[in-house]
Amino acid sequence: MLTRRHFITTTAAMFSAPIAGPLLANTWPTEEQKAAWDAQVTPANYDPATTNPWGLHPRLLPQRVEARPGLVPGDIHVDATARYLYHIEPGGTAMRYGVAIGEGGLYEPGTYTIRRKVRWPHWTPTQNMIRREPEAYAQYEDGMEPGPKNALGSRALYLYIGDRDTYLRIHGTPYPRSIGSRSSSGCVRMVMPHINDLYEQVETGVTAVLYPAENDGPVTAHS
Repeated sequence: MLTRRHFITTTAAMFSAPIAGPLLANTWPTEEQKAAWDAQVTPANYDPATTNPWGLHPRLLPQRVEARPGLVPGDIHVDATARYLYHIEPGGTAMRYGVAIGEGGLYEPGTYTIRRKVRWPHWTPTQNMIRREPEAYAQYEDGMEPGPKNALGSRALYLYIGDRDTYLRIHGTPYPRSIGSRSSSGCVRMVMPHINDLYEQVETGVTAVLYPAENDGPVTAHS
């Protein structure tokens, strides 16, 4: 059982619940189209630390922070209480990003492996999502093509347990104002330019530790 204390004293972590299923939509964008979309979702003169047309709280903008000793470089830790994602770097630092997490009981705390990553991914809602909110998701049961309005946004990191896809994702979102809230159907959302930066740094095979959300104040993976 993962607890807040476990988070502080070990390298475990928390996440949320499924958002994307099998890829049924099958039109793949060209490299030129991907580049055009990247330009479309990236503000002019973008600076990760200061650019904020989304009106986020300043604490949710990317920051380099001191990592707690013992965390493995390359791994990702999601603090669901404070709404932070940490990407651990060599030399004792981490890049911290603001995120949105799953609403209600759509959490699946645990330790996962990032086995796949996709630039401008397809998206298909799970059957559970369609049953829960048919008015929102049934129209996409055959899949949603990539693009700036796609639910997974510009980038997606796919979380597995062994060889099993959990349908949990760390992904971009067309709803950047949701960052800092509990509003997704389970996955971890990021502002698209932020996950674009993170995506370039993340290797497949690394661990993503997803900590449970608790009501006893923020939890941090830094000193």
